[in-house]
Amino acid sequence: MPPSFPARLLYVTRTASLPRKLHVNVRRMSRLGYYFLIALFLNTWAGNELLLGAPGGPRANPQERSGEWVARQVQNRDTGDDARSTMRMRLFDRQDRVRERVLSALNLKGGQGRPVPGDRSLTRFTYPNDINGTGFLVWEDPDGDDERFLYLPSLGRVRRIAGSETQDSFVGSDFTYEDIGGREFNDYTYTRLDDPDPWTAPDGSTHAVYQLESRAKEPSARFPRVVSLVRQDNFVVVHAEIHNKRDELQKTFDVKKVDKVAGIWTVLEMVMVDAIQRTRTELVVEKMEYNVGLKASDFSRRELERGSAR
Repeated sequence: MPPSFPARLLYVTRTASLPRKLHVNVRRMSRLGYYFLIALFLNTWAGNELLLGAPGGPRANPQERSGEWVARQVQNRDTGDDARSTMRMRLFDRQDRVRERVLSALNLKGGQGRPVPGDRSLTRFTYPNDINGTGFLVWEDPDGDDERFLYLPSLGRVRRIAGSETQDSFVGSDFTYEDIGGREFNDYTYTRLDDPDPWTAPDGSTHAVYQLESRAKEPSARFPRVVSLVRQDNFVVVHAEIHNKRDELQKTFDVKKVDKVAGIWTVLEMVMVDAIQRTRTELVVEKMEYNVGLKASDFSRRELERGSAR
């Protein structure tokens, strides 16, 4: 789901200080991940993490490829060493009234031999004015707990955030932080279902897909089961049906546009529809750049606070 993001936000002791439009179940925030909101769903913008998945695994015959194998391909698709993006989000309520948000995101891939041990993400709202400058900084730690920081211009300082509510709404949208930031691979089990008919893209082209069921290991998960379609040629999730605790089909995710950016498959337009709440959220990547030369210093607490003045 998506290139690289998006209401539960974060636990803040003074929630009353949050701008009204951003005051959405302020508790805890899950990691934003290196991919989008898609990828939003968005690793954020390059791959989408309705599932997770790793290149370099055993190259089994198509008939022998397990659900876990497919999921690992999704997570470890090529997403570059770093990425910079701008996204526009449109939120439709049940009366079809629309609100807009504009976000910018920086992502730096971590790991052995890289400048940081774990992925780092800096996401900031730039529109509307009442939330302009509000930002989230995430430092992933492969050996311990991730660190999360929130900057609210109204408070004028950075707050450290503890814990996460991975399946809460992202800024009042139909996406969750888990959709945007990616799921922890080991928190789910994966089953490959019978392959369906080829998926038809909005442009009329057809593509062979895997059908993958992901089940949460956590009994309290709000959305414990997801059935996704994964393109076999590029391992992008192009459709997902998301079931609630009653196993009702509550939300449906669809990719409206996917294309290569700098040689990397990237979800550029997506939509999430909540059939029960009768709402939908559209997300469009307006600009995406890979391998732009970001550094660890671009993801500091000082940078998080400085951003609003730019």
